[in-house]
Amino acid sequence: MSKKSSAKPTFNGFPKETLKFLRDLAKHNDRDWFDANRERYEDYFLAPALAYITAMQQPLAKVSPLYQAVPKKVGGSLMRIFRDVRFAKDKSPYKTNIGIHFRHEAFCDAYAPGFYVHVQPKECFIGAGIWHPQGDALRAIREAIDARSTDWKKARDAKAFRSRYELAGDSLQRPPRGFDADHPFIDDIKRKDFIGVIPLQDNALTSPDFVKESIAAFKAATPMSRFLCEAVGVPF
Repeated sequence: MSKKSSAKPTFNGFPKETLKFLRDLAKHNDRDWFDANRERYEDYFLAPALAYITAMQQPLAKVSPLYQAVPKKVGGSLMRIFRDVRFAKDKSPYKTNIGIHFRHEAFCDAYAPGFYVHVQPKECFIGAGIWHPQGDALRAIREAIDARSTDWKKARDAKAFRSRYELAGDSLQRPPRGFDADHPFIDDIKRKDFIGVIPLQDNALTSPDFVKESIAAFKAATPMSRFLCEAVGVPF
């Protein structure tokens, strides 16, 4: 690869080598292999991910100025490659995907309203919504669905959203405390995740139009994103 430049990075799609690196990492998920392939990690994981985040800054601000695209190796939109293995049976040290989370500026962690891009061979997808909202936020969303059922239905069933996204994530087996089992929206109230997902073919990630396609997907999720932001008490 050419010598690193201080110029603003350009993004024309993730290189095919990104997916090859992730496939190889899945086969050789140990520190020795990673250290021997650190240059590939820099060139095909970090560099294109940060270039993509940078390229998303201006168009994302037009979707919502409150969702952030922060191109930093640590503490920004790029999720860390290192796994937390403290309580895991699987002690593999590295994640085998690129995770990019454009989250609302009012939050500092992954449990926030946001847009998400997942890069992993044969498992690529775009997500929108809130994954694993914690205590107060989870209760606030469920109460908003109950109190504003018409608004929730409009957001959930908006043509632009439902034509592209599938609702995904975990749900309770039983209604949460305070909600009747015969509530007309009980299946939604039982959700523990309020996210929509668009599966992607690998070649979508390598397309030079991926920024444009990402923004189109995020715009399609605007009704859902706005409802969730309002539910947890922040503007969209």
